Amino acid sequence: MALINYVTQVQFGDGSVDLLQDECTRLGIHRPLIVTDEGIQQAGLLERIQRVLDHPAAVFTRTPPNPNEGAVREAVAFYQSQQCDGVIALGGGSPIDLAKGVAVSVAHPGPLRQFAVIEGGMSRITSATAPVIAIPTTAGTGSEVGRGAILILDDGRKVGVLSPHVVPKLAICDPELTLGLPARMTAATGIDAIAHCMETFMAPSFNPPADGIALDGLRRAWAHIETAVNEPSNREARTNMMSASMQGALAFQKGLGCVHSLSHSLGGLNPSLHHGTLNAILLPAVIRFNAQADTMVKDDKLARMAQAMNLPAGQDVADAMQALTKRLNLPTGLGELGITSAMFDDIIKGALADHSHKTNPIDASANDYRQLLECSL
Repeated sequence: MALINYVTQVQFGDGSVDLLQDECTRLGIHRPLIVTDEGIQQAGLLERIQRVLDHPAAVFTRTPPNPNEGAVREAVAFYQSQQCDGVIALGGGSPIDLAKGVAVSVAHPGPLRQFAVIEGGMSRITSATAPVIAIPTTAGTGSEVGRGAILILDDGRKVGVLSPHVVPKLAICDPELTLGLPARMTAATGIDAIAHCMETFMAPSFNPPADGIALDGLRRAWAHIETAVNEPSNREARTNMMSASMQGALAFQKGLGCVHSLSHSLGGLNPSLHHGTLNAILLPAVIRFNAQADTMVKDDKLARMAQAMNLPAGQDVADAMQALTKRLNLPTGLGELGITSAMFDDIIKGALADHSHKTNPIDASANDYRQLLECSL
């Protein structure tokens, strides 16, 4: 039996951020906390948001690159001290995921681990969760329409806090906010969107709507990522990348796989590692590994991805992925990021415990993960 659920409301298009005050009013948010980071503030995007609001909002800018339980506690205390009644998340996946953690924690006291899906936490998250409006400034994670937040616990584990109640009440996807995004960040976040579309499509569970959304997202991202990197003011490319990012996250309700179980584990061990960059490195090896899965063969999934990517006849999907990463000047090996084989045992332990491990088309063993890491080193 399959559960298929798409419930997020999205305002999409250039200038859609101007609807923010109207949407706050509609959702009954009168004293929002804006969760963002210092880079967004320095880029002038926070000021852009503040001009739209009728009244000054409380602002939390101390979002770490990989949000953690300590930052959640700090932001929750500030939310409560300011008597806020909702959260506006502004930024990439980190501020949006932190905002989701805040929204859960202000309504459900206790350590964050009790809400991790691998700890059975989904059922503990209720409709009392504070409302979130998510405004992405990158085109990658798609967290603005996702049902989960990826957060690092006090014990070092990088976990998913998942629930239908975690889905933002509204996503405002304004491609104009991504026009100033640097080339390397555009590339790394764009590959993250591609990874979401590919892994979702490869996941074996039955969800044809997710498959269709993922393939169209892959088509858009593959066709436009290099233009977005090389021509940062190209509005068509930015619009298609933002759509691909959103589509990847709409689709990955179906499940992800070994790319994300490994990248989540690596991010927990070293929070300075960029999630999208890790996905770019890991994708080729995982695609080759998954190619042998019964569902991949039966449904001709590699050929269907190749078609969405508009690859020449006979070109290997994994090879094309690796070539794109090189063209985007992103690292192609984990060794370039300081990862060594001595770290493999800890990485594998985290990957086996990650929620994305369970939805890969092949049930990867510890030895399988070791081989994937060796191929990606």
